[in-house]
Amino acid sequence: MLLLLQATAALATDATTQDDKGFWYAQTSLYTRHFSPDPKHNNHQDLINLERNEASGLVYGGATFRNSFSQRSYYVYAGKRYDIADSPLYVKVTAGALQGYRGKYRDKIPLNRFGVAPAIIPAVGVNFGPVSSELVLLGLNAAMLTAGVRF
Repeated sequence: MLLLLQATAALATDATTQDDKGFWYAQTSLYTRHFSPDPKHNNHQDLINLERNEASGLVYGGATFRNSFSQRSYYVYAGKRYDIADSPLYVKVTAGALQGYRGKYRDKIPLNRFGVAPAIIPAVGVNFGPVSSELVLLGLNAAMLTAGVRF
């Protein structure tokens, strides 16, 4: 038990040191829920996201995932992370370009006329040492729970 407590304290100290310099964050999707379920909807996004968090709060990164209609999609973005003082909680807002809604699903996202659409994605997250989890709002259509690791 003592060894476990020491390891946890060491990881927390390492995470604080990383925050001072910025850190990388890799995450994946755990669960997705559409607000208006449809049998055509995919709730297994297979998200792979790599993001850089600067000490200033600036974030930028890229993700690949399966959209609501199981099409491989991509999101490149930049945004801002707002840490809540004396708390493991944070809020993050990103904006970028979303590509991957094709064919009969092209118009399922706004402004996708040329196959690439602008997107704004807010999230609320919590840190547990180097591990984090986020609740991500996907427009007005769905919410996704993610988990990731900071390094």
